[in-house]
Amino acid sequence: MVARPPVMIVVERMKVEDLPAIHVIERESFSAIWPAHAYQHELEQNRSAHYIVARWGDEIVGFAGMWLLVDEAHVTTFATRGAWRRHGIGERLLLALLDLAAARGAHEATLEVRPSNVPARRLYEKYGFKVVGLRPRYYSDNNEDALIMTTDALEGRSMRERIAALRAAVAARPDIELGPDRLPVAADGPAQADGPAQADGPAQADGPAPSQPAEGSPGADETGIIRPSSVTRRPL
Repeated sequence: MVARPPVMIVVERMKVEDLPAIHVIERESFSAIWPAHAYQHELEQNRSAHYIVARWGDEIVGFAGMWLLVDEAHVTTFATRGAWRRHGIGERLLLALLDLAAARGAHEATLEVRPSNVPARRLYEKYGFKVVGLRPRYYSDNNEDALIMTTDALEGRSMRERIAALRAAVAARPDIELGPDRLPVAADGPAQADGPAQADGPAQADGPAPSQPAEGSPGADETGIIRPSSVTRRPL
């Protein structure tokens, strides 16, 4: 039997037809989520908005977005499917956002995050975000404050070297083993910080139930292993 090529995790632009899957991940990840029409408005009418997805075959396993405002990239949303966390999907999305921000001339990247969201804060700190301020009672679901986090200059040597080192580390991560349910086997060791982090938003309408990759999905090899070397980023 001829082995199929390794699975490809592709980071690419979000499309309107992706929104049902985005709604599923939102409901799985956030207590305060955006209304059903919000993302469509962002994709079709907000020229400052840039949204991306991480895709395994036909399934979206994570997404992220930002606004490019003059010389600042403001991260608006960021989440990974629960079963795919701790496997570097969030890091690939964040790398893609920072690459896009730098390519479009942004001087720095900034975001808001809940103080209680320790995994997300650790991820952002790892990628050079530092706490620079506080927005009191920012989140409407529980009136929690928001920490404002900002990077050093994206074009600066320290950030460029940090991102290059992190990119190499992501590429060198161990293969992701898939179980019989075609979902990643739980990773061992300390938690990897690629869980949810999102700006506040009102309640969102229900969407479809999550789907699982079908047997024989594109790129699945005979061992059920996802190989980091096959991760690609289509032009954004």
